[in-house]
Amino acid sequence: MSKSEARALSDALFRRLAGLERESYAYSYVRSTIIELNMPLVRFIAARFRHRCEEMADILQVGTVGLIKAVDGYDQERGAEFVTYAIPTIAGEIKRFFRDTSWPVRVPRSMQERYLAVARGSDRLEQDLGRLPRPEELAEDLGITEEEVLEGLVAARVYRPNSLDALREQDADESGSALLDRLGTEDLELDLADFRVAVTPLLGKLPKREQAVLVLRFWEGRTQSEIADRIGVSQMHVSRLLTATLAGLRADLEDADAPGWQDQDQDPDAATAGRPDAGSDAAG
Repeated sequence: MSKSEARALSDALFRRLAGLERESYAYSYVRSTIIELNMPLVRFIAARFRHRCEEMADILQVGTVGLIKAVDGYDQERGAEFVTYAIPTIAGEIKRFFRDTSWPVRVPRSMQERYLAVARGSDRLEQDLGRLPRPEELAEDLGITEEEVLEGLVAARVYRPNSLDALREQDADESGSALLDRLGTEDLELDLADFRVAVTPLLGKLPKREQAVLVLRFWEGRTQSEIADRIGVSQMHVSRLLTATLAGLRADLEDADAPGWQDQDQDPDAATAGRPDAGSDAAG
């Protein structure tokens, strides 16, 4: 069916639709026929937005909603052709979809429009210059200030964020490394910071031999046999010392009324006593 035939048939169906009750089956049937007859118009308008990152199926779906609104809102008695009324209705629905749902971060409409203007101007100038245009060149071409161009470029980063794996441009970064390579990693020692602060005054309350055993085991990484030879006891005795000492420290950490907690802010030597170097002196 040619375009002229489709328009003529649509006009006839709209005349038929005007004489039907909205709740009737005949009204629903004629309305559905008009929508199906004008679906090529949706595909034609959706093709204008094929450069967008959204799926074409989503754009077609939104365009179909716009077509349905156009069919329901069209008044044939006003004299305008349906196509004239439908095109801006469908295009407006698609643009509203981009404005309201396709931006990862909500930005003002003026910023969105500036982004589109800068993007189109950049594409056009890139073809003419054979390179990416500079902000001042875009500003001159679009008749806006350089600050407004920069705002549009910032909005572009919001609309299409760079991948963490994407390599940086050599102009911005000589290394060209990916942003993912620059992110910090989790500091596993950070979880132990509170524990170390809490256990320090408790270590200072331990007998010198228990301090020495802990330093040799956990700071110097000695085996129980090596510790036994160092302090002159059996390996089994070292094992019992470690078990009893750690159990006592664990119990004191869970008890806010333990002596070490009470003296933490009053006895500055308690914190020093729990340091590895102090324990090493005791071990020696």
